[in-house]
Amino acid sequence: MSGSRPVSRPIPLADLRRSWLATDPEVAEAAARVLASGWYIRGPEHDAFEAELAAFLGLGYACGVASGTDALVLALQAVGCGSGAEVVTAANAGGYATNAALQLGCRVVYADVDRSSQVVTPATVEAVLGPETRAVVVTHLYGNVADAATITALCRGRGIAVVEDCAQAIGGERDGRRAGAFGDVATLSFYPTKNLGTAGDGGAVATDDPGIAARVRSLRQYGWSTRYTVQDPLGRNSRLDEVQAAILRIGLRRVDAWNERRRAIVDHYAAALLSTGAPDVTMVTGAGVPTVAHLAVVRSTRRDDLRARLHAAGVGTDVHYPVPDHRQPGLPSPARRSALPETERAVAEVLTVPCFPDLTDDEVERISHALASSSA
Repeated sequence: MSGSRPVSRPIPLADLRRSWLATDPEVAEAAARVLASGWYIRGPEHDAFEAELAAFLGLGYACGVASGTDALVLALQAVGCGSGAEVVTAANAGGYATNAALQLGCRVVYADVDRSSQVVTPATVEAVLGPETRAVVVTHLYGNVADAATITALCRGRGIAVVEDCAQAIGGERDGRRAGAFGDVATLSFYPTKNLGTAGDGGAVATDDPGIAARVRSLRQYGWSTRYTVQDPLGRNSRLDEVQAAILRIGLRRVDAWNERRRAIVDHYAAALLSTGAPDVTMVTGAGVPTVAHLAVVRSTRRDDLRARLHAAGVGTDVHYPVPDHRQPGLPSPARRSALPETERAVAEVLTVPCFPDLTDDEVERISHALASSSA
């Protein structure tokens, strides 16, 4: 990624107009094929995608659903979380796990995160487990793969389920296994900007447990046991449609290559920052853990100044996420208080810069130069 040249056009944080969803003729052909088939819900594309996704993750079952949030709700239901159950999760991940738990009437407790990678650790989770804890949601934030294996081993002896939130980490690996293959159940989002996104909303629940898979499949379709026969009164309508499934089948074959491109971009940023010898701006993405670089996140104690400098250089930025869950004005207080010093510190320091596979090498060079210049 060398040979940069001055470019005046601003670099967006993301640009779906140049992505495969907008430009690949195979996507258009797949959508046209489904529309011509007359089968739009839970047809052959959906069934094939479920099988291919399960194989990709190294799990026995995958269940397509309508969104990543629905995936979290259904996964928590399937492991037995309901009204009054206590769910442990992180407070720095945009509120998605919290929202899902609250939809079920659960009480939420927050674990702090590792300072470098911003994901929960076995130590931070163990510190907040209690006698009423029913499940732990491990979010692989920014594409950074948390130590879900050790957390799962810690929880299983206490009868606590582990839900891996892989919305930002599909294809990530740790110790030779895919993210999602460590806990009791995994959830995924296929929102368009995800590492594997589609042309709309979509999600999935994946597991090795046939009982969990069966319950999710019932819950996603009104709680039916057979057509029009309600077995579970807590069911909902949460289905992944045929067009999205057909598109996702194409993307699933390519996501590993896209992840490699994302990692290469983040590595370029990291090298540029390292070359300055200045410690004020550091990488969060890939900091000490495997990553698929869903977002390229840096941190600085001068975040606002850094953001202004990047804006002046034509580099788009955002903050993921500016308000931790326990400080959200519209959410209830945690069921139990816990110390969250790293979470509190990071919300004032993290900043996201562009990281999507369709960035040009020139754009990556410009961003790297802007980061290095701003940290010097």
